[in-house]
Amino acid sequence: MSTNGARLALETAHAAGVDTCFANPGTTEMDWVIALEEIHGIRSVLCLFEGVATGAADAYGRMTGRPALTLLHLGPGFANGIANLHNARRAGSPIVNLIGDHASWHLAADAPLTSDIESLASPVSQWIARPDGPRELAEAMAQAVAAASGSPSGVASLIVPQDAAWAEADLDLPDPVKAARTVADPERVEAAAQCLAQGGPGVGLLLGGVLQRESLEAAARIRQKTGCRVWLDTFLPRLREGRGLPAFDPLPYFPEQAMESLAGLENMVLAGTRAPVAFFGYQSLGSGELLPDGCEALPLADPYTDSGPGLIALAAALEAPPWSPAGSGPLPPVSDGPLDAANMGLTVAHWLPDEAIVVNEAATSGLGWGIHGRGAAPHDTLSLTGGAIGQGIPNAVGAAIACPDKPVVLLQADGSGMYTLQGLWTLAREALNVTVIVCANRAYRILQAELQRSGQTQPGPVALGLTDLSGPNLDWVRLAEGMGVPGCRVERSEELARALEQRSETPGPYLIEALL
Repeated sequence: MSTNGARLALETAHAAGVDTCFANPGTTEMDWVIALEEIHGIRSVLCLFEGVATGAADAYGRMTGRPALTLLHLGPGFANGIANLHNARRAGSPIVNLIGDHASWHLAADAPLTSDIESLASPVSQWIARPDGPRELAEAMAQAVAAASGSPSGVASLIVPQDAAWAEADLDLPDPVKAARTVADPERVEAAAQCLAQGGPGVGLLLGGVLQRESLEAAARIRQKTGCRVWLDTFLPRLREGRGLPAFDPLPYFPEQAMESLAGLENMVLAGTRAPVAFFGYQSLGSGELLPDGCEALPLADPYTDSGPGLIALAAALEAPPWSPAGSGPLPPVSDGPLDAANMGLTVAHWLPDEAIVVNEAATSGLGWGIHGRGAAPHDTLSLTGGAIGQGIPNAVGAAIACPDKPVVLLQADGSGMYTLQGLWTLAREALNVTVIVCANRAYRILQAELQRSGQTQPGPVALGLTDLSGPNLDWVRLAEGMGVPGCRVERSEELARALEQRSETPGPYLIEALL
């Protein structure tokens, strides 16, 4: 029995556990579209912008540990998705990109959409291949799924000439390729144990990667045993948090605050991350390094790998006793009044359903959630790992499709939300259970803060115009309704609480514009 390259490759992906494809196809992907029609077991999700497809695949990978496919049109279509693939790379998210290209014999014609796709893909991919035939395509698909799954996990990109997709092939699946799995490195565990056994505030532990209960409890055991200081990486791919779970402070975003937090540190163990650096270079700092001079960094688990095995082995090596959770009091009550970042975060924390997924792209408006979220019901939080804004709505799409039994709550800054607004349409089309809370301060507030930090205490009309989102004001309720998502606008904390309670009774997506 025969088939074509696209179908054989998709059958190979499905056999390896792939069940979802986020797509924005074009002419060079028509054979993939037909194959997706014929193959049962791979869900096809149309995204109206490639950045939505890649951001959705990012969250899907974070929540399941398995890669989804993206289906993207040539170099320009792939380029539209690069920003969220940058975030996915920084998260170590497993993704397999299918990037259609011209038929191999048509490339020499230099048609209008011809581009150097390898050069576009290489900065955000840890594995790239361009198979030249249908059999090679299926074999490359098996390798791509394994490469994306890790360890380390990450982005794999398949650049597929159209003739490799349409060419006839025997329906004989290639042998599966095993993905590498993370195991604890005994030498690193021993070195970290000797370091942390010194105890006291001169030694520290920085937690990165996907952090689930087992990893957090191991870190808490290590802290209880040694008295070391423990921080979370500033923006984590996935964090389990809420009542009854170990809580650690994140490393501050602004470098001066981070350096103050790290002061006095002599040794730092790195679990699933690298030594911390400032997000940007500032004239006042002279260096982007955040660790104190002379502080030695010891790797326990590499970035984009599971830090859990190393942390659990380290706790055992230190003979750390079981974690004893300290009792935490209830959340403070919410006061009625105009919304600000503090009472918005507290209101959401009171309402948050059990086992929710919180996608946090609230930026400066998320400060209240950062304080009170750890007192909410147990949940998972996805953060902006690479700093490329426009991740929030796409991540909500991917998280809801990955975990249909879990409510998804998106805390979305208004400025960054406009980058991938089209994702609201996919929320509506797929009837996804997502509550979007737009934190509408009508400004790029972080840029206004950076203006202040650069010495512009009284910015002029040009600087103000480039950091302000008013005149005209964005009307998020009407924008959402235009894409099929109902919504409302609130200005007070009691209005937000009431809107959230009413929303709990309604299935499907819903948007709340919270004026701050």
